[in-house]
Amino acid sequence: MPDSPHIVTAALIVIGDEILSGRTHDRNIAQVAAWLGIQGIRLAEVRVVADHTPAIVEAVNSLRARNNYLFTTGGIGPTHDDITVDAVAEALDVGVVVHPDARAILEGYYETRGGLTEARLRMARVPDGAELIPNRYTGAPGIRHGNVFLMAGVPQITAGMLDALSGTLEGGQKLLSETVGCWVQESEVADLLRQTEAQFEGCQIGSYPFWREGKSGANFVVRSTDAEELAACVRELARALEAMDRPAYPGGIE
Repeated sequence: MPDSPHIVTAALIVIGDEILSGRTHDRNIAQVAAWLGIQGIRLAEVRVVADHTPAIVEAVNSLRARNNYLFTTGGIGPTHDDITVDAVAEALDVGVVVHPDARAILEGYYETRGGLTEARLRMARVPDGAELIPNRYTGAPGIRHGNVFLMAGVPQITAGMLDALSGTLEGGQKLLSETVGCWVQESEVADLLRQTEAQFEGCQIGSYPFWREGKSGANFVVRSTDAEELAACVRELARALEAMDRPAYPGGIE
């Protein structure tokens, strides 16, 4: 029996009342997931929580315990409702301190922008023992404490922080994928998909239906850490669809 693939997982907590109210549309989930995939890390779960300390504490302790890494976005700014640092410190059972390097960074950034006010100094606060994640856009750094990473809620700033972390985390085997499209109703191929997945134990098949041009179709995404098994599964799926007189479209139907 082949060795089990080395899997490294991460979770993401999206923090903010504005997300839950629908006022702000989150864009960080997609970019964090894509970045993690490049690092060989699977995004296993996402939770959206309000600006409420007990909710953040519970989510942090729950998700960091069952994943290799935990990322948060939002709530590390200068205003009173930016409570992520305090909540994460509570979850980690450490105090909150002003990081000297963060303070120096902010002093330099705001030297010609009105100076370092008390509100701006809040962005230098970190859970005791934390390291900084560089922020090339606004100076205010992200925060790393063990396997927990605190990042900004603004997608562009989050992207910059992710870039700074690229290549620094241990990844596992990358999850590869290929897509096969077909003009078919899911119910017609449900058994076929189940049987094909069972035939290739190292593969998972996801079905994503759509309605277009007045008819039903679906894209089938096959995923595996083994390139050869992935290719074999895709070939078999395409062959089986063709045998049903349902042409398969490699790469999917756009």
